[in-house]
Amino acid sequence: MAWIKLTDENQLEECWILSHQKPQLIFKHSTRCSISTMAISRFEGSGILESDAVGSYYLDLIQFRNISNAIESKSGVVHQSPQVIVIDKGEVLLSETHGMINGRSILKEIKTLNS
Repeated sequence: MAWIKLTDENQLEECWILSHQKPQLIFKHSTRCSISTMAISRFEGSGILESDAVGSYYLDLIQFRNISNAIESKSGVVHQSPQVIVIDKGEVLLSETHGMINGRSILKEIKTLNS
């Protein structure tokens, strides 16, 4: 599965609706930050993007900071970069930032929900 690129605030409503079918993940990435580049590289290599257990959204914070602000407003999770937020059944299931982002552990937690 490939990333769904977040480019419009209206996509957030779709993300929340789809979270009632399966968890949805949002990866907030700063293309100007070496920590964010390292985090996304590790994340993409974790196998989570190939899983059918979760929908995966990618947000370029430099281009679409307004969408990050909308995510913060809708989720109640304070903005960080890099950041992963997982939405399940319309609620925030988990949020990880910086070096705490671990695709394998996120996928394991999501699969536990689905079993």
